[in-house]
Amino acid sequence: MGVNISKIIPRKEINLSDLKGKTIAIDAYVTLYQFLTTIRQPDGTPLQDQQGNTTSHLSGLFYRNINLLQEGIKPVYVFDGKPPALKQKEIEKRIEAKETAERQYQEAKIKDDIHGMKKYASRTVRITDEMLTQSKELLEALGIPVIQAPSEGEAEAAALARQGKVYAAASQDYDTLLYATPFLIRNLTSARRKKLPSGLYIDIKPELIEFQQVLNELGIDKDQLTCLAILVGTDYNPGGVKGLGQQRALQVVQQYKYPVEIFRHVSEKFDFIFDWQEIFKQFQDYKTEQLEEIEFQKPNKEKIKQILTRHDFSEARINSALDKLQQLEEAKKQKGLNDFF
Repeated sequence: MGVNISKIIPRKEINLSDLKGKTIAIDAYVTLYQFLTTIRQPDGTPLQDQQGNTTSHLSGLFYRNINLLQEGIKPVYVFDGKPPALKQKEIEKRIEAKETAERQYQEAKIKDDIHGMKKYASRTVRITDEMLTQSKELLEALGIPVIQAPSEGEAEAAALARQGKVYAAASQDYDTLLYATPFLIRNLTSARRKKLPSGLYIDIKPELIEFQQVLNELGIDKDQLTCLAILVGTDYNPGGVKGLGQQRALQVVQQYKYPVEIFRHVSEKFDFIFDWQEIFKQFQDYKTEQLEEIEFQKPNKEKIKQILTRHDFSEARINSALDKLQQLEEAKKQKGLNDFF
């Protein structure tokens, strides 16, 4: 999913406290997928209510956002609209991969192979329309703005950041950089610790990537970065140009500089069948339709309880989390009084 340029992108680890007071546009689809693949039982089964409905996405949205709000971060969730026609090939590839994973999961289940079940279960994840509706309902009850993008969510998040309506875009995908977000934050909604296959745990910290720093350190401009991504492979041309990895693709764009010259050189050395100009245009032409300022609302605690208890969430845990929101509200009121005097 997305473009893999992780080896060459400069970034720095930060603390959540560094983002206090910042409004951040979060790529909702990627975040939901993250929750649905990681918040699971040891055998790979997602969290479910008594009716067998998946609730991993609701758990992630509720508890992780309570954490962000406690840190003084103001999240905004941006949902995908209609995917571009160029993405159809990648969508078909993902469907096929999920069907393969489903067969492998069933085979592991027959063998009572817990490790295999967990491994393949996360690869079968599908985000349904019902999950999207539930997610938007919970976010709005939390007072968190929900924005519907006309097409790609990461493009909309980047556009909001470019306009200064949010500080940064947050996503695990590096595609967001191709839409020139000033800042990209990774691992914002991730669990703070990750278990390795060895059984050991490692700490996971948010990462801040600055767009201009990326260009400066790589010695390229935005057009060259887009060309680099196309050479490596994007959602619009999965696999890119066979034989060109991240480092070599970087050398090519540094040497030949201009898109036409870059792809003229590549076409002489390598075979590829995609229309690079059509893909290049996809990243260049996106414009947001969001004109109004983003507004946050007070959490509707009764609505939150109604949504979560409907799916068998522990009322005690819900109340405990909502108490944290109440403390935040009281702290804001107290700050207002202190400012007044």
